[in-house]
Amino acid sequence: MAGVEDDDPLLSIGVFARRARLSPKALRLYDRQGLLVPDRVDPVTGFRSYRQSRLATARLIARLRGLDMPLARIASVLAVPGPEAAALVAGYWEDVERRVAAQRELAVHLRIQLSGGEGRSDMYEVEQREVPERLVLTEQRHARPEDLPEWIPAACDRLEQIAGAHGGVVAAPFVVYHGEVNEDSDGPVELCVPIDPSRAAEVTAAVRTEPAHREAYTTVSKAQVGYPQILSAYDAVYRWIGENGGREAGPAREVYFADWGAAGPGDDVCDIAVPVV
Repeated sequence: MAGVEDDDPLLSIGVFARRARLSPKALRLYDRQGLLVPDRVDPVTGFRSYRQSRLATARLIARLRGLDMPLARIASVLAVPGPEAAALVAGYWEDVERRVAAQRELAVHLRIQLSGGEGRSDMYEVEQREVPERLVLTEQRHARPEDLPEWIPAACDRLEQIAGAHGGVVAAPFVVYHGEVNEDSDGPVELCVPIDPSRAAEVTAAVRTEPAHREAYTTVSKAQVGYPQILSAYDAVYRWIGENGGREAGPAREVYFADWGAAGPGDDVCDIAVPVV
């Protein structure tokens, strides 16, 4: 037993903290959280000691904290073998990059808002296109901004499953905003999935015909879709319509043309479109 202790001696909390590049205060916190429990606690003085072999775990915790990883997620990393832990770290960092990208776009939106719209036109390229008449499966509901990230993909999955029984989806799904969606208003909002019009007679789900129209639109990235920064893109389209002598001819919509799950924060995923005459 003495040989084992010689190979892996106990270190005082002060020595262990210095060698782990952590403060004694941090070690006490990690003890309370169950992340790094002392190997020995003196029953009289409460003095903590740690085996030298625990330094690797302590240094890993310090590095994970350097990524601003929450303690609960650090506990998950420590609880699994190396390859699984590496995957957890990679997943956490992907979440961080998505959040930072969204925050960057939010900062841009706020700058534009607070500067009275300056720079809006430079950010978004607005174009026009002709959209043919389409038969669409639909699902409609009232929704707040915080409801949309969950409802849109779920509704799209439901309608795409129905479409599969009727020849499949023939064009990009889109979301029509029949009313304002913000902190004070909940739409309504309609999810539309285009299907083959020749199959109309066999469809029993909710379906309607979307009229042919011309629309002004701009393309946004996944990071720019978040609320409220997406409002800058809407503002740019409406401003372009006014500056070019157009007139709004229908409710605004978002056309989702990319694989949302596979797209990165900077990838284009959506068109902000407004029917015009």
